Amino acid sequence: MRALISRVYGPVEELSFADVPVPVPGPGQVLVRAQAAALNPIDVKLVTGAMRAAIPVTHPFVPGVDITGVVTRVGEGATRFAIGEPVLAWNGVRSGALAEYVIVDTGPASARRPDGLGPPRAAALATGALTAAALIEAAALGPDMTVLIVGAAGGLGSYAVQLTAQAGARVIATGRATQSAFLGGLGADMVIDHTVAEVAPQLLNLLPAGADVVIDLANAGPRLERSAAAARAAGRLDELAEQAARGALRVMIGATYDFADARQALIDLATQHSQGKVTITF
Repeated sequence: MRALISRVYGPVEELSFADVPVPVPGPGQVLVRAQAAALNPIDVKLVTGAMRAAIPVTHPFVPGVDITGVVTRVGEGATRFAIGEPVLAWNGVRSGALAEYVIVDTGPASARRPDGLGPPRAAALATGALTAAALIEAAALGPDMTVLIVGAAGGLGSYAVQLTAQAGARVIATGRATQSAFLGGLGADMVIDHTVAEVAPQLLNLLPAGADVVIDLANAGPRLERSAAAARAAGRLDELAEQAARGALRVMIGATYDFADARQALIDLATQHSQGKVTITF
């Protein structure tokens, strides 16, 4: 099978295609013929070695953690999915989704792909929607709360805005001025332009007491501490897939590439700002 391979830690420009053996599913696993995959910032970090201290990978390494396709082989004890069934999954950081065949665990981070949810949208769902759902659940949001979402226009942020609005909370999202209509369409009540000034002072000018919850999906280190200044003192994949299939949860795709262009897609992900998810089709 064809796969996009990282042979050593290094820049994404050094990725290359190679013919590798089709993997064999183990207990509790299925083999999936890929139909679409989605990219995430962690894919770039795993390839470059930026996260090697926390999450080392074994080379040769195939990037990609979000996958959808059709089951072609079933491992021992993997009774949840049948051969020929369409599935979607967050596949962890094992070698990976940018290959023609992919091993998928039949655990809570995988689901049958519902009718009405096409492959690109299904692939774009897993990491972003699962992470956003976990954040919303941890925040215990309610209708009387105001939530600041930093990095709201990205693949993860677009889900966080929708799920926060579904919880009944007031959403203040950060983005460029040109993204106001996009974010408003997802459920944001107000948009703060992060390109004109620091976010926290702008938020505090609007709400002197601060937001009840701050969800920062864009920053780390000292910049994360700046977002915290805006805060007031003091397994769900099946459900998400069904919501997406019936249109209750919108899947925002910023760009789609053919598998032959997957290397360029990762280069673009590493160097360009993306509104919504980047997907690969096979």
